[in-house]
Amino acid sequence: MMKALVLGFWMMGAAGAATPVADDPLTRPIAVERAKEWLKPAPPEKVFGDTYLVGFGGLSVALIDTGEGLVLVDGALPQAAPMILANVRALGFDPKDIKFILSTEPHWDHAGGLAALARDTGATVVASARAADALRSGEMAEDDPQHAYGGSFPAVARLRVVKDGEVLTLGRAVITAHATPGHTAGSMSWSWQACEGTTCKAIVFASSLNPVSADGYRYSSAAGASVVAGFEKSHAVMDALPCDALISAHPDNAGSGRYNAAPGACGAYADRSRGLLAKRLAEEKAGVK
Repeated sequence: MMKALVLGFWMMGAAGAATPVADDPLTRPIAVERAKEWLKPAPPEKVFGDTYLVGFGGLSVALIDTGEGLVLVDGALPQAAPMILANVRALGFDPKDIKFILSTEPHWDHAGGLAALARDTGATVVASARAADALRSGEMAEDDPQHAYGGSFPAVARLRVVKDGEVLTLGRAVITAHATPGHTAGSMSWSWQACEGTTCKAIVFASSLNPVSADGYRYSSAAGASVVAGFEKSHAVMDALPCDALISAHPDNAGSGRYNAAPGACGAYADRSRGLLAKRLAEEKAGVK
């Protein structure tokens, strides 16, 4: 997939057409085969309470109104940043009120827009220690299964590092960080409660749990053993989380809609990953991969 990466000066318009834009180093487009699909325009959507979706058909970005500032989750591709902020404005919010941007993983399709979003809002990006190292460099970690793809994304300067289980509080929002390694060593999922009157629901924004890699990487190798163990830890985390509504970094990984509010959604998400990992390990054993 990353082999198809090229740079160009374009942006997806409302109809999906490519239109020229002024060159901005932080939003300079990363154009790949799937960019049009991932950045398919989608209107802002309320999930529940003060939780909204402000992303795209193929990449999730969430917004939380805490009453004392806004929290954004993920940043999509670099060229997506202006569209994300436009969706925030469409909901009646001021992007300058965004205080934190939570990162799920240091890959260009989810972290590419973080630098521009942080610059344009003044927000601080929040990530795990391992993810923060990659975000500062704008490069994938060497132990990342997709490292051999190459490629880079705009580096993030203003970062706050949080640990597994750490709680971020802003206004009425209490957001918990959950280490969910595997797809990357630094992947982090996030959970919080959204309320309408006296009714509250547990919202989970889950990092990717896909066991994909660059050519030549083997999950069954000695180096891959810790990655497999990371996936297993993440499966247990997802199984245990209170989860009334699941938002996944790629919406189609969670179900057919932009989020999944079915009972057991997080457990189903873990089961999907378990199945894909077992299939991948079987293919490696058979010499298919």
